[in-house]
Amino acid sequence: MAKLLKCVITPLFFLFALFGGTVQAQPASIRLGQSLPLSGALAELGAEYRDGMQAYFKVLNARGGVHGRRIELVTLDDGYVVERSVENAKKLLDQEDVFAFLGMFGSANYGALMPLINERGIPSLAPYSGSDELRAQKSPTTFWLRASYGDETEKIIDQLTTLGINKIAVFYQDDAFGKSGLAGVEKALAKRNLKMVAVGAFDKTKNDVRDAVKAIGAADPQGVVMISTYKPTAAFVREMRQAGKQSQFFALSVVGYKALQAELGQSAAGVAIAQVMPYPWSGVTLIVREFLALPADVLPKSGITYTAIEGYIAAKVMAEALRQAGPQPTREKLVAALGGMRNYDTGGFVVDYGKGSHLGSRFVEVTIVGSAGRLMR
Repeated sequence: MAKLLKCVITPLFFLFALFGGTVQAQPASIRLGQSLPLSGALAELGAEYRDGMQAYFKVLNARGGVHGRRIELVTLDDGYVVERSVENAKKLLDQEDVFAFLGMFGSANYGALMPLINERGIPSLAPYSGSDELRAQKSPTTFWLRASYGDETEKIIDQLTTLGINKIAVFYQDDAFGKSGLAGVEKALAKRNLKMVAVGAFDKTKNDVRDAVKAIGAADPQGVVMISTYKPTAAFVREMRQAGKQSQFFALSVVGYKALQAELGQSAAGVAIAQVMPYPWSGVTLIVREFLALPADVLPKSGITYTAIEGYIAAKVMAEALRQAGPQPTREKLVAALGGMRNYDTGGFVVDYGKGSHLGSRFVEVTIVGSAGRLMR
């Protein structure tokens, strides 16, 4: 009888272990998903953000990954179209079986994704957006990496007014991204008892800046804050200068210095750009030295740029959170690991999600394009 019971129990124990027991095998890799523009007007920025992440993961995987598991980044192209971002997110979850999101892209795009992310409890790190409105919404599993547009515009207005420039206009993209930046400028000016002298909006599907140039040019502002991506920014600066306007132009970090310079050429000289990541062309910062020391076959095709270094840092933060989540991570453990991250120094760039805040950094500095086309601090 005992022999018979042993013959029955042993196969049952084996099946239990194979199909859900405590010794169930873990997948060989951890799959992370992202949807960003690899086509359309922002393809260059999307590729740089992805490639910066891939650079970190390639080196990490060559060293054994995290707890012996490789990190796999699954990227889908959305062309910066909101509806495609939503479709891609569902595909990543339902067909690609991703564990978490890393580096979703765009303010309006991420705003459309938040209900899905909240409903399913998906960890989401480093969305490429500085929207203060999105940050104000309750999303327990979203962790922001970069400073907000409010942080950027406060820094810009502080610098302009310190220089005695109080006659300020705003050129903005007529969507969630542009309106968020516009609100940031209004708040920063109100803090100093000032108001905008003019505003000019444009439709991102057309990039026609002529009406904005007329509205802003008529006010003859001393400074213009541009809440826009590189193509309309370049068109606006070019047409304002052709109209004889000598305003000081300030752009937000998302403009992408490299892309703007390629679009404007020598005319980019004098344009100031807020930055939310360490200056990438100097070895002063440890994270930059680490990036520059990467093997040639690992470096992004773009070389080192602000967007690539941001992607690299985002990947490093995700890897650290996965390490802290343990050898058998769950989404809940990953969220807890991110939420418990205190003053994590990536190498001169500190990320802190302490005290219940999901805002990793508020670092902002202002740079300017020099006469030789080089970006100066």
